[in-house]
Amino acid sequence: MDLWTKTLAGIIAQVFLLLCSSFGTTGEEVCDSALVSNLPPSSFRSSSHLSSSHAPGFAKLNRRDGAGGWSPLTSDRYQWLEVDLGERTKITAVATQGRYGSSDWLTSYLLMFSDTGHNWKQYRQEDSIGSFPGNSNADSVVQYKLQQPAVARFLRLIPLDWNPSGRIGLRLETYGCPYTSDVVSLDGSSSSSLVYRLNPGSKRSPRDVVSLKFKTLRNSGSLLHAEGDGGLSLSLELERGKLQLLLRRGSSSEPRRLASLGSLLDDQHWHHLAVERRSSHLNLTVDKHTERVQIPAEFSHWEIRQLSVGAVQSLDSQKQVVSKGNFHGCLENLLYNGLNLIQLVKHKDHQVKVKGNVTFSCAEPVSVAVTFPGPQSFLQLPGASASSSSGGVSVGFQFRTWNKAGLLLTFGLPQEGGVVWLYLSEARLRLQIHKAGRALLELTAGSALNDGQWHSVELNSRRGRLSITVDKEEGGGTQASPSFPVAIQSQLFFGGCPAEDEGQECRNPFNVFQGCMRLLTLDNQDVDLIMVQQKDLGTFSNLQIDMCGIIDRCSPSRCEHGGHCSQSWIAFHCNCSDSGYSGATCHSSVYEQSCEAYKHNGNTSGHFYIDVDGSGPIRPQLVYCNMTEENTWMVIQHNNTEATRLRPSSLGNQHSVHFDYATEEEQLSVAISQSEHCEQELSYQCRRSRLLNTPEGSPFSWWLGGPGAGRVQTYWGGAQPGSQQCACGLQGDCVDPQHYCNCDADRMEWTEDSGLLTHKESLPVRSLVLGDIQRPGSEAAYRVGPLRCHGDKNFWNAAFFDKETSYLHFPTFHGELSADISFLFKTTASSGVFLENLGIKDFIRIELSSSTQVVFSFDVGNGPLEVHVESSVPLDDNRWHRVRAERNVKEASLRLDELPAATQEAPADGHFHLQLNSQLFIGGTASRQKGFRGCIRSLQLNGVTLDLEERARITPGVRPGCPGHCSSYGSFCQNRGRCVERVNGFHCDCGLSAYTGVFCNTEVSASFKSDTSVSYTFKEPYELSRNSSALPSSIYSDTTLRGENVSLSFRTNQSPAVLFYVSSYYREHLALLINKHDKLEVRYKLDGGRDAEVLRSRARSLADGQLHTVTIRRLSDSVSLQVDQNPREDFNLTSDGEFNAVKSLVLGKVHASDDLDPDLARLGSLGFTGCLSVVSFNSISPLKAALLHPDTSPVIITGPLARSNCGSSASANPYAAENTHHLSDRSGSVGSGQPLVNAIRTDSALIGGLIAVVIFVVVTGLAVTARFLYRRKETYRNQEVKGVNQDDSPDFPFNNQADPQNASSENPKEYFI
Repeated sequence: MDLWTKTLAGIIAQVFLLLCSSFGTTGEEVCDSALVSNLPPSSFRSSSHLSSSHAPGFAKLNRRDGAGGWSPLTSDRYQWLEVDLGERTKITAVATQGRYGSSDWLTSYLLMFSDTGHNWKQYRQEDSIGSFPGNSNADSVVQYKLQQPAVARFLRLIPLDWNPSGRIGLRLETYGCPYTSDVVSLDGSSSSSLVYRLNPGSKRSPRDVVSLKFKTLRNSGSLLHAEGDGGLSLSLELERGKLQLLLRRGSSSEPRRLASLGSLLDDQHWHHLAVERRSSHLNLTVDKHTERVQIPAEFSHWEIRQLSVGAVQSLDSQKQVVSKGNFHGCLENLLYNGLNLIQLVKHKDHQVKVKGNVTFSCAEPVSVAVTFPGPQSFLQLPGASASSSSGGVSVGFQFRTWNKAGLLLTFGLPQEGGVVWLYLSEARLRLQIHKAGRALLELTAGSALNDGQWHSVELNSRRGRLSITVDKEEGGGTQASPSFPVAIQSQLFFGGCPAEDEGQECRNPFNVFQGCMRLLTLDNQDVDLIMVQQKDLGTFSNLQIDMCGIIDRCSPSRCEHGGHCSQSWIAFHCNCSDSGYSGATCHSSVYEQSCEAYKHNGNTSGHFYIDVDGSGPIRPQLVYCNMTEENTWMVIQHNNTEATRLRPSSLGNQHSVHFDYATEEEQLSVAISQSEHCEQELSYQCRRSRLLNTPEGSPFSWWLGGPGAGRVQTYWGGAQPGSQQCACGLQGDCVDPQHYCNCDADRMEWTEDSGLLTHKESLPVRSLVLGDIQRPGSEAAYRVGPLRCHGDKNFWNAAFFDKETSYLHFPTFHGELSADISFLFKTTASSGVFLENLGIKDFIRIELSSSTQVVFSFDVGNGPLEVHVESSVPLDDNRWHRVRAERNVKEASLRLDELPAATQEAPADGHFHLQLNSQLFIGGTASRQKGFRGCIRSLQLNGVTLDLEERARITPGVRPGCPGHCSSYGSFCQNRGRCVERVNGFHCDCGLSAYTGVFCNTEVSASFKSDTSVSYTFKEPYELSRNSSALPSSIYSDTTLRGENVSLSFRTNQSPAVLFYVSSYYREHLALLINKHDKLEVRYKLDGGRDAEVLRSRARSLADGQLHTVTIRRLSDSVSLQVDQNPREDFNLTSDGEFNAVKSLVLGKVHASDDLDPDLARLGSLGFTGCLSVVSFNSISPLKAALLHPDTSPVIITGPLARSNCGSSASANPYAAENTHHLSDRSGSVGSGQPLVNAIRTDSALIGGLIAVVIFVVVTGLAVTARFLYRRKETYRNQEVKGVNQDDSPDFPFNNQADPQNASSENPKEYFI
């Protein structure tokens, strides 16, 4: 029975202990106990109090003691209330209340924390917000839960604003729980450290974790050093206030830096450090910021044998490891894999050894700093004690700042009007002595003093020597021997001058100083800044005493994509040069996401950077965009696209080749996935070299393709995946029907297996393994072409919203710090919401507020902000318009089409986390009001495209896709090119244009020799064979013209010369020629019985080898002629104005016939030597027909005719220049968004690039001119050519109708040039 009783008692005791343990754990997790209510009055201090009944001891929440709370003597921003919690405590919340029964309460305040009652640290929300919301009356309690708990002994509350009808009044409470820790202090001596040696036989952990807290006043020193076998070690060292992760191979080797994290870590505040080592990487955490660091492969099996803290201690005691010095400061809660090393030291564990002077408390030196936040900040001190009897000066101080300029110190000289200025300029220290409007002395010392580090300054004047010293330990300084004494007249002013200095004792022609100062000395005596704070010494304005409020806004950097961060005291700036990104934080890509997008910006073929994920993490890549075909192809090269011949090899049975692409893996994968179609040519030419060994047996050869290293593929180009066939096997036409590849026939004759690989999941080809090349007589050649893709699934992803109440919804948009949104829209409605996402208080919205205005509005906790762009043209014109909105921690911006961006700066000290929680609504709102009616396309949020079409297929009131692109992009089709709609986009039909190319803007030119002739026959006399003796007019009535539109360009040195000749069956003709005086003549013979009428242009010197453009328009008897940019010349014919029975048009040499006039026959027989380009006769393009469609057009070509680029404004072929670019060359200008025309780093390429730039400028000018002439031609034709019969013949193409390119567009606009 006794045994049973004992057992039961033991069980009860264990259960009780378990419950107690659970209760204690729960209490720790909650951590919300009241901390102030039970404190004695002695725990409270304040800057002042109105009376004894308003003393700080009465400032307890919900108490009515005394006057019902604390009130200072005066209500200003220099007052404070301080609470001593007795020991370091974890603080999780703060609550405030006004003074009982009064009109005194705070509306906002600052919170400060400290371990010692000095060196206060301001608590900030989201690393930015400094102020906390207060009360709206005297009785209600406002509690604020700290986002990150604070650990401190002292709390100080500083009023910022209060009830304007009352004064400062406060009762408060703080909440939290006890905080326990193990602390050790190291004095920085050569041997002061802790060394932990692991047991040799201990089991290796899959990961190692070291965590601790540290605080220090020194900006350098070794914190942690972990060493393993082979001398491999990792170290964490402070350098200039940043933590450096260093790798060492042996004790004597120079360390290699792997990462740098943190900043201003020498501020004598606690900082959290954690290092987690996994096999291939480290997770390094400083305070709240974590960085993943890749470590060399040799560390994957590395085991820590010794961990030294505070100094670098080698495993071999005989070896010294070079480091930046030892750590001087305090450490707290030093844990290694959960083991508390400080406790092990206290318990004298044999694994941990203490070296040097180590104490188990944190001895902190008192260093009082003062912050000058600006712009009215100054500190005034009496200078009498600083001037010795000899009239000398001795002033010293330390400062730290981010600003390049600012006044540090000024004082007047005893001489009338003399003044000394010590100031920063361009981050250098300058001393200037001024008197009577001129500088008596100037000295300069130091450099780069705006780096945020503490810099010491000493100013001394003794015995006729004046010196300034910067950072004495580094030996920086300068001196002079002025001819006048330098002494302080009465007062010294630090940082700036009073706003109203009636006596003009302080003058500041420079910027005010913004930064921190400490260790001020006058005449080698320390200045007591606490006395200054208590107003017992000097005067000041807008200072924060006993703290340094410097913030590093570049750590961590808010600049994305490699942008360089720089900062001043109040703001940071991102330099996005050469990053490929733009915006205040380098967030938005300056490049398009595909070749398809570049085409729809009006670009032509060339090398472009594309950014496949926009503002996402993937870097831009250089590709070639081929826009000469109906599809726009993206071409990605690799290192071996040429045919490579193989011969029998004795080195092995297989030949393996790997292909390296010009883009990185992630870029390649995304580019393939977002393309509509991809292909890659795979070719194998063989003689006695088998390929796939089909249909039986294992393949001799295979290739690897797809993501990463690729997967083995056993089919060949033109066949299906997994078929183990070639193209001929699929088509059934192999040379040997027994095999599925031509090469598998194993014949002595050369044969080939080639085709396109089109299965995107198997692309690109990564490597190729060829196995049957070792036999005697075996020969082969392989070729793997570049990867080619066309289409952009994201660019055309669209949805049509046909009701105001219809919308699409998606998951919540997460853009807490950076958010960019881009899309295209078209509508006939004058207003509607494009996008909306809501939070509890925050929101983001983009809407069409009127037919000419787009508004981007949001709220991140600072109140609603709006950015709007006004358009000069209506936006409800059913054309595509592009919207790009971005919001980051610095600003919000909105761009509409190509209008200038509108921006709105974010508050300097405000909230910046966008916190949303509702669904994302597209095309409408949660309230189903103010919805958008129209199309939204290519919607991207932070570089991620939302699939509108997929969601629209299952959503009532919304339809996938959105046709009708020619209304927006039809203007790209130039020179009478016709825009043709496609499901995804458009293309230009150049059938009625004398030009060719993707936008019908590429000239069609040819070089002519003297015997070259191109004859275009309009219509054969179909009744001539029946009645050769009569040519009645009825036969040719359908080819009678009452007007012509003729245009061409030419380049020649020949005169005279016939450029253009049109004949008829009635001995009538039209001729264009250069006469012997180098002038242009137009000869019209519209009456077979009369002589030709000659129209001579006033333009001179046309046979000068330069390119000239001629336009001729005739309507009945009125003729207009224009040469180049010369004024139009008008003529009148005396004939009846009808050109009857047009027969043929001849370019070049005109062969003799009975119909020709003798003089014209003589000139025509000379032929034409030179260049003709873009020849157009009404809707006929004879030169284009001869060059591009000679087999299907009614043309006869005699003599040599070669297509040339001679019709361009320069003789260099831009396409030939393009083809010399290589994707491996990256010398183009980043950020231009234009084709790169100089991608080869050679001198000849540089010259070629310069020539190409000149070509581009001249071509642009010529294009503008041509378009101007073309518009003049259209105006003239539309106004005058109305009497021409447009229905003469359905087979005859002379219809003289207006340019049909934009049949669907009422108001075509020019966007391209």
